[in-house]
Amino acid sequence: MNESVKKLKGKLIVSCQALPTEPLHSSFIMGRMAVAAKEGGAVGIRANTKEDIREIQEQTGLPVIGIVKRDYPGSSVYITPTMQEIEELMEVKPEIIALDATNRLRPGNVTLADFFRSVKEKYPQQLWMADCSTVEEALYADSLGFDFIGTTMVGYTEESKGLKIEADDFAILREIVAKAAHPVIAEGNINTPQKARRVIELGAYSVVVGSIITRPQLITKAFAEAIG
Repeated sequence: MNESVKKLKGKLIVSCQALPTEPLHSSFIMGRMAVAAKEGGAVGIRANTKEDIREIQEQTGLPVIGIVKRDYPGSSVYITPTMQEIEELMEVKPEIIALDATNRLRPGNVTLADFFRSVKEKYPQQLWMADCSTVEEALYADSLGFDFIGTTMVGYTEESKGLKIEADDFAILREIVAKAAHPVIAEGNINTPQKARRVIELGAYSVVVGSIITRPQLITKAFAEAIG
């Protein structure tokens, strides 16, 4: 683990992403968003696509958790689903590459174990993060040898429907932290400073915060709905 990744311990990572359907979709804008996050105290960035990552690297110099979101027919896995996305990310070499580590089959009916074995063999020096939705998935990814285990997908899959990362004082996170051999990154619905602080207190290596910082349309919607 290099020094820049070690500096993520106990600190805030901000997710700077905007999909093509979103108003802030632009590598330039995501680069400036990342600069703003750095000014606010973020020590790392999570970003989508090699274009955005390249801009963020140039603008901030911060370590990046890189992903590529892409839909494929016949598979519900969309976070770094195939080797094509890995190859695109390796053009910009983010410090960490995150990928869907749920129990769902990848495009072509590829299992997580087979896919991870392939990418690990091809890029043995790369650090990998598992985006999981349940305790069982997290511990399985841990056994496969992912460098970081993430709670990114909790509540977003059929297997985790109805689960909330913050339920019962982050019970899911606490169980993963207690049982996993690798560092755990808390991510997903960490939408207040108090929650971010709490997950670090509970043993998360780092915390990723996204929409509540970088998606103004969602922040605005919450205010507008509250007013009625």
